[in-house]
Amino acid sequence: MERLTGWFPQAAVEEAVARREEITPELLRILDETTDRAEELSKDAQYMAHLYAMFLLAQFREVRAYPLVVRFASLPEDVLEPLVEDFITQNLGAVLASVSGGDLGGIQFLIENDGIDEWARGSAVDSLVTLVAVGQKRREEILDYFGQLYRGKLRRTESQVWNALVSCTSDLYPAELFDDIKQAYADDLVDPGQISLQYIERQMALGKEQTLARLSAHHRLVEDTVAEMESWDCFQEREPIPHKPSSGPLPAREWQAPPPPVVRDKPKTGRNEPCPCGSGKKYKKCCGA
Repeated sequence: MERLTGWFPQAAVEEAVARREEITPELLRILDETTDRAEELSKDAQYMAHLYAMFLLAQFREVRAYPLVVRFASLPEDVLEPLVEDFITQNLGAVLASVSGGDLGGIQFLIENDGIDEWARGSAVDSLVTLVAVGQKRREEILDYFGQLYRGKLRRTESQVWNALVSCTSDLYPAELFDDIKQAYADDLVDPGQISLQYIERQMALGKEQTLARLSAHHRLVEDTVAEMESWDCFQEREPIPHKPSSGPLPAREWQAPPPPVVRDKPKTGRNEPCPCGSGKKYKKCCGA
């Protein structure tokens, strides 16, 4: 499970789950070491041991992983992004909620720290809604904290953290904080292209009971690493990605020639570069979102 091979190693993941007590210390070590060697490992596009480690530790509800996940998510943006890509926006929130044991300290550290990647901070906001959805936290407690974010704990500069805050407030039914939300839009802190004020108003019209009834459909803990990872695009290769054998050639039936390189007619747009559509936003916040 250390490296990408082009196919999902389901048997290995299932064996790891079956041998939970034995493998947990190794998973913790992998996550800790990945953070220590992040700059080096971010240059290795096939390294992914840390992703398996985070999902498995989340499935195990391993609270010892909590500070390690927080430390990993605090890595500089240019180092973090090559190591995770879509994991940050799609999975980090569920992982944080799953390993937190209901403790908010590490999650709040991520949210309130301006030096941390804004997408990681946004996923930390989302993790709080997950804790409400699974009954580990009361809605009122999280909305009270969200109110503190609106009223001074977040720097009032447009960012993904504000987008996430408004979206997550809406998921919890936004009535108590609706004035704060409107002020955030008035101050241009929220991107209406990601979430519009009209959507928030529709949530209000839907009513508290119906809004909260939908929480569990969109906010869940990590329950099954296989189900979480097996459909990823990187595992949909037709043939395993070949690696140089450590001793002697692989049998011919196992070796597949690598596909020809993709030739682009123009350079790939970086996630932090201006979007080529001309919107004036970073690519990752526009067409690459």
